[in-house]
Amino acid sequence: MSTFFSSNIPFQKVTHGTAVFNLPVHYYRDDSFLLFYTADPQRVRHLLPSSKLHPILLPGNRTIVGAAAFNYIDTGIGPYGEIGLVIPVVYSTKTPRTLWPAILESRYPGFGVLVMHLPVTKTVARDAGRGHWGYTKFIADMTFTITPEFMECRMKEDHRDILTLRVARKGIPVRDKQPLVTYSVLNNNLIKTVIPQIGSFRLSLTPKESFLSLGDHPVAESFRRLGLGRSPLLSRYYLERSAMLPAGEVIETGVRPLDGYIGKDREGIHEIRYLDAAG
Repeated sequence: MSTFFSSNIPFQKVTHGTAVFNLPVHYYRDDSFLLFYTADPQRVRHLLPSSKLHPILLPGNRTIVGAAAFNYIDTGIGPYGEIGLVIPVVYSTKTPRTLWPAILESRYPGFGVLVMHLPVTKTVARDAGRGHWGYTKFIADMTFTITPEFMECRMKEDHRDILTLRVARKGIPVRDKQPLVTYSVLNNNLIKTVIPQIGSFRLSLTPKESFLSLGDHPVAESFRRLGLGRSPLLSRYYLERSAMLPAGEVIETGVRPLDGYIGKDREGIHEIRYLDAAG
C-alpha cells in the first residue's frame, strides 16, 4: 500500500495544546472493527447539530448508529487506541427516503458519520482532534484483544466500565477504496472531513457472536438512550487498512454545539494482546 501515501501533498505543521503534528496524518497500519445497530430516529435527531443532517431511515421506523474500534499500530503521531460512537447521516436540504445511503455510503452525496464520542488513549490525539476538527475526544483506557476468532476492545475510565466491543472474524470479503467522511463541530461550525482510505474487510449481517456491552459510564448511558436494538445489524472487521487524515472544511456556520464528554486531563492506558486462540 505504499503508493497510497506517495502523493505530492505537502506536510503542514500544526500545534494544538500538547499536540504538534503534521497534516495530513498518515495511518499506515491498524486493527479496526465495527458494529452497527438500529436505533430510534427521533432520539437520534435530537443530537444532530444541524437541520441539514438527517439520520438514515430503515424499514420499521428505525435508523442506524455504530461503534468502531481502532487499534492504531503505526501512525504519524505514534500508536494509540480509539473508539468512535457514530451516527451515519446525510447532509442535505431534504430528508432522504431511501436505503441507498446505507448501501452506497460515501458514494452517496452528503453521506458521512457524525462523531458522537471519540475517546482515545493519548493526549496528543485528543488535543489534535478537538483543536483542529472539533472531534469529541476524551482520554480513556483501552485493552485490545486480537485472536483468530474475534477482535475485542474493553474501554474504561478510572476503572469504570464504559463499554466492551467484540466482533467475530466472520463474513464475506469486500475490497474498500471509499473514503471515510466525518462530520464534527468546531466553534459552532460544521466540519466535513474526507479521509482517504484503502483496505479490505469482512462483512457479516446480523452477526451472532458479536456484541456491544455498555457499562454505567455517562458516555455509555448517552449511547444507550438512543434506543439500540437488542442485537447488531451488521459487523465489519478489516483485514488490512491504511488511511490519511487531512484538514476538514467548514460547510455550515452557526450550528449547535457538540462538545461531547470532556473527561480528565491525563494519559490513557493502551494495552494490546495478540492470542493464538480465544481464551
